[in-house]
Amino acid sequence: MTDVELSYEQARAELATVVEKLEAGGTTLEESLALWERGEKLADTCQRWLDGARARLDAARQERGAEPG
Repeated sequence: MTDVELSYEQARAELATVVEKLEAGGTTLEESLALWERGEKLADTCQRWLDGARARLDAARQERGAEPG
C-alpha cells in the first residue's frame, strides 16, 4: 500500500509507531534517519487528509450559507 492509499487513521497509527521507535532509541543512525524520513512522509499524508477535510467542511458551510431560508 502506498502512502496515497493510506487512510488518515492508518497513517496516524504508523506515525505513532515511528515516533515510539525513535523515542525508544537503540537504533543505528541509518535506521533513525530512515524512521525520520518515513515519519515525515506519514505526517505529510496526515496533513493532506486534514487539509482535504477542512476544504470539504468549508465548502459545505459555504453551500449551506448560500441556500435561501
